[in-house]
Amino acid sequence: MSLPKTLAEDVARNLVMVARLIDEDPEEAYAYARIALRLASRVAAVREAAGFAAYATQKYAEALAEFRAARRMTGSVDLWPVMADCERGLGRPERAMAMAGEPEVQKLDKAGQVEMRLVAAGARRDMGQIDAAIVTLQSPELASNSVQSWTPRLRYAYADALLEAGREDEAREWFGKALEADKDGSTDASDRLAELDGVEFVDVLGDDDPTGADAADEVAPRDEDASGDRDDEDDVRDDADLDDGQNEDDDEGDDQDGSVKA
Repeated sequence: MSLPKTLAEDVARNLVMVARLIDEDPEEAYAYARIALRLASRVAAVREAAGFAAYATQKYAEALAEFRAARRMTGSVDLWPVMADCERGLGRPERAMAMAGEPEVQKLDKAGQVEMRLVAAGARRDMGQIDAAIVTLQSPELASNSVQSWTPRLRYAYADALLEAGREDEAREWFGKALEADKDGSTDASDRLAELDGVEFVDVLGDDDPTGADAADEVAPRDEDASGDRDDEDDVRDDADLDDGQNEDDDEGDDQDGSVKA
């Protein structure tokens, strides 16, 4: 569907903001998506963007409705995995599992099939079937030494499932493999490995740390002030001794001497 030039530009600006904000500020991205949706609800790209914005803010029913609308408009199966994950978000893992067995999965590209496998494994875990989840993730893509865009997440999901099953040594191995493939830091595999190895990170520069550098900086001025106060007291005593040696008949001097001693 084509839009008038001015309207198309307005819609495009809102979609750009959705793409820019969806990771760092999903709620703001969702607001821009709603504007674009009001302007051009019959454009498939707008429905898809609105779906992802709703998905990012965990509005799964709304996201699913938008993804279904986009799919009807385009006939594409690319959104099939995220639609299945919306079913999980709605507390319907059985529906997600059913979608994993539909013919649409065979039409997905390799990345989409891996994503569908991740969703299916997640659905198995939702249903308490941890061993089945592990088997679901075992695939040629998992065993491959080739690193693809999906590799870190696939290895991480497998490691996490192994850990839930109590297979800690294997989990540590696969968290390590996930970390090796995760050049962009898309997972927290390094943190999970540290937890398994019993490594605890302590913020030694925290505001509440009494032994940190900030605390030392605070103590030093107080010591200097105290030293300065003692010096002032010594000066006062010296002045008093000098005043005692002056002529006692000097009334003005007596008054000053008395005020200092007081």
